[in-house]
Amino acid sequence: MSLKIPLNTPLLLTSNTRYAALDKMAAVTKWRILSLTICFTLGVFQVESSADVMKKLTTGFATALEKCKNELNIPDAVMQDFYNFWREDYELVNREMGCAIMCMASKFDLVTDEQKLHHGNAHEFAKSHGADDDMAKQLVTILHECETQAASIIDDCSKTLEIAKCFRSKIHGLKWAPSMETILEEVMTEV
Repeated sequence: MSLKIPLNTPLLLTSNTRYAALDKMAAVTKWRILSLTICFTLGVFQVESSADVMKKLTTGFATALEKCKNELNIPDAVMQDFYNFWREDYELVNREMGCAIMCMASKFDLVTDEQKLHHGNAHEFAKSHGADDDMAKQLVTILHECETQAASIIDDCSKTLEIAKCFRSKIHGLKWAPSMETILEEVMTEV
């Protein structure tokens, strides 16, 4: 003789079984909360470390600024553009800034003779300033996309300025942009 219980019949649990079930649910909930906290924390640190890498890239790239400033006789207005580069609300309009960025990029062999991004060198430059392989690939991809968007611009300086503006916008979109205060501190300590 087998005991048949209809599916719609509620099961009665003893108090010990109820407490065991509640303890198990509480333990599972605690693990879920802990897991979510860890994931959230790692996500925040990833953004912070990306901003730190961008700070290192910016200050590393800026080491060529003084040489290019002297070579191109860069005016103060363009220097002001460099100091405000990562501010989203700052409008970049000086064609000469594009010329200066091209000069700086050439100092690190980041552009080819045709004034196009050298993907391998750009990847290595990013890695040498703290980017892991995935971030370096993503940065090169962003630069390549920006370069493609600006492909119709004939003047190299104007094209480079548009690439820089596009790059800045995409980095802000990823929340990787370093704070201007941090960049200025870094630049001032190197002077």
